[in-house]
Amino acid sequence: MWILLIMLVFEIAFAVYCIVTKQNHKKFKNWIRIALFTAFVILTLLSVIVWSFRWIMFACLLFILAVFGTVSLIRNKTNTKQYKTSKVLWKSALAILATVFALTPAIIFPQHKAPKATGEYKVTTAAYTYIDKSRSEEFTDTGKNRFVNVEFWYPKQADESFPLLVFSHGAYGIKASNTSAYTELASHGYVVVSIDHPYHSFYTASDDGTMALINADYNREISNLNKEGIYTKEEMYGLIQKWMKLRTDDMNFVIDTILEKAKSDNTPVYKLINTEKIGVFGHSMGGAASVWLERERDDIGAVVNIDAPFFSELDYKKEMNDFVAKSVPFTTPLLNIYSDDVWDQLNSNSTYTANKLNNEPFKDAYTVHFKGAKHLSLTDLPLFSPILANILQGGKADIDKYYCIETENKLILQFFDYELKGIGPFTPKDTY
Repeated sequence: MWILLIMLVFEIAFAVYCIVTKQNHKKFKNWIRIALFTAFVILTLLSVIVWSFRWIMFACLLFILAVFGTVSLIRNKTNTKQYKTSKVLWKSALAILATVFALTPAIIFPQHKAPKATGEYKVTTAAYTYIDKSRSEEFTDTGKNRFVNVEFWYPKQADESFPLLVFSHGAYGIKASNTSAYTELASHGYVVVSIDHPYHSFYTASDDGTMALINADYNREISNLNKEGIYTKEEMYGLIQKWMKLRTDDMNFVIDTILEKAKSDNTPVYKLINTEKIGVFGHSMGGAASVWLERERDDIGAVVNIDAPFFSELDYKKEMNDFVAKSVPFTTPLLNIYSDDVWDQLNSNSTYTANKLNNEPFKDAYTVHFKGAKHLSLTDLPLFSPILANILQGGKADIDKYYCIETENKLILQFFDYELKGIGPFTPKDTY
């Protein structure tokens, strides 16, 4: 973070200057404070600094310091305070701490260059809250119906219809987790809808402003899933069934709602949808739900599974105390995209027994491996917050984050083009 470096260098250099000259140099520091705030404003107006939530605290700090500096210069009081080295040092330390604190959002969520959409269409978005009157909300005691928040990415000012693509996020994810993919797909002529699964998502906000955070029990279940000795295989199987039912119920409800609205609702996004062409995709648990959903619906034309086990294809055998793969053919076109985190488990973890490359029911599936990628490399999080991504996935991935996400998005686009639009061929490499 170059801004933090500049601020730290200035504070340290100024402190050294004061100590060497044995003066406070208050007037000089006031002018520097005004200059820093002015420079920040100019850089923001020139879009060198792109204004967003990450800069709010830092802008407030610079503004407050500039105001104090301006007032001090206007009053033009003679500085009669005696120079003290200890006072210079603690003031400098306080200024550094305040700067680091104010820049924390920009450090955790650094300004970054988003992958550029390559399609011909300009993309717009729309967000809605759907209420499922057939289901009660199981995570609360209010007796209210289940709500699902969705956001659309779709071509702006288009006169034709486009395939519908439905995305489901991972265990702790949010509907914006793969925004670069939605934007790329929409720019090439798709209506993409991403679902927030309330209480499975890290957070979600409804149309009326209602916030729902991740459910504590669900969070604990996910956290304990891979810990040795917490759950038996039978208990794990029960949890999988519970999670997948909620996910697929949400996805079925969203798809059915959209298909119904496409018949009569004049809202622009619904008028653009070709209801005969539907694809589903998702990351991690969302990928598992997408594969599962194909088993429940006959109107899905293509599926992309991003780094997820085939939960729908598992049976628990009590006599073996383990999972075995079902033998029912999977006939819908399927693209599997794997990071090292999952690739290394395909032959060693029975949760992925159905994902094995020699599994006959999936013999026609496309499978690609991003070598050097970690689980979250297949989302936008390493772009949006490298620090969080590295913490959550246990280290930095050995693959360039832009190469990874841009190549993944290109593959997903080519796959859906081939299967839903007849544009091809689709001939992915085994490894990227």
